[in-house]
Amino acid sequence: MFLRTFGWSFAITIAGLIAAGLIWGAEGFGVVLILSILEISLSFDNAVVNATVLKRMNAFWQKLFLTVGVLIAVFGMRLVFPLLVVGLTAHLNPGTVIELALDSGKTHDGHTYAEYLELANPAIAAFGGVFLLMIFLDFIFEEKDFNWLRWLEKPLEKIGKLDALSSVVALVVLALSSRFFAGDRAETVLLAGVCGLATYLAVNGLSAVFESGLEAQEEAEEEAERTGKSIVQVGGKAAFFLFIYLEVLDASFSFDGVVGAFAISQDIFQITLGLGIGAMYIRSLTVFLVRKGTLDDYVYLEHGAHYAIGALALILLASIKYHIPEIVTGLIGVAFIGAALASSMVRNKRQQALEGAGAEG
Repeated sequence: MFLRTFGWSFAITIAGLIAAGLIWGAEGFGVVLILSILEISLSFDNAVVNATVLKRMNAFWQKLFLTVGVLIAVFGMRLVFPLLVVGLTAHLNPGTVIELALDSGKTHDGHTYAEYLELANPAIAAFGGVFLLMIFLDFIFEEKDFNWLRWLEKPLEKIGKLDALSSVVALVVLALSSRFFAGDRAETVLLAGVCGLATYLAVNGLSAVFESGLEAQEEAEEEAERTGKSIVQVGGKAAFFLFIYLEVLDASFSFDGVVGAFAISQDIFQITLGLGIGAMYIRSLTVFLVRKGTLDDYVYLEHGAHYAIGALALILLASIKYHIPEIVTGLIGVAFIGAALASSMVRNKRQQALEGAGAEG
């Protein structure tokens, strides 16, 4: 199963690195490899969160996530999205943006493509930071079957019963970020953050639709067993909304990687190739976690991933003013997930010991 799940990732890695070596030489090979590793380290928590959603989709949609979803992630978020951001924030026409992107040394009004993208960072960070913060807050405020940090999660679950608490907290954090980090870009940061919140609430609204769709699917399955009718359409609608949610989630995770990649390379094609290879592994890992039932076996992994998301959200908001090395972001995510995995393994051993003692008794 491992080779079947990661086969395409390995093949694309080999083909991509060979292409990088042939086109850009040894230096380009190294740059693409580093960018791939950067993307994987920054997005490992993304894979865990994606798996909680993907496990509710059938094999067809899981494959779609690995094919069409990858194309959207690589060419949409790692290539087209930065072009759109630069064009919108700098008020440049598409032709000028493409010319700047294709020639890393070319300038327009004294700025290169990478510099324009860096100037757009406050808006990008505010949008992505608020979106990810909402994911973390909704998780930490909701009642859960298992508590990892019980001393923290239990009290937060109690106050989480207040309506719209996540939105209120997110807006307060956004207001503080615009006040202390944004400077003369406060209006831009506020607007982008509100857009991030609105996007999350819209996606959450869609989640209510696909939840009802899944319930309808279960009822339709029972009916289908009696009548022999197909339920592909109902299942397809439910899975479609899940698919959209995953793509928006991936977009939020990709912001810091795309912006940070320009510290390593100014070549948009090297960046797209390197981040694309990394994105492929994240998707393969997501499917692997689902098919192995890892989240069911290690119950605190989801907690660790969401704490990593919360940390990433705060880092993105802080990056409005301060430069935070990508290695810090990656290590924080790995640390949370590693700690959650270790805690899950300890819990499993205790459960096995208790079951063994019960069987002996």
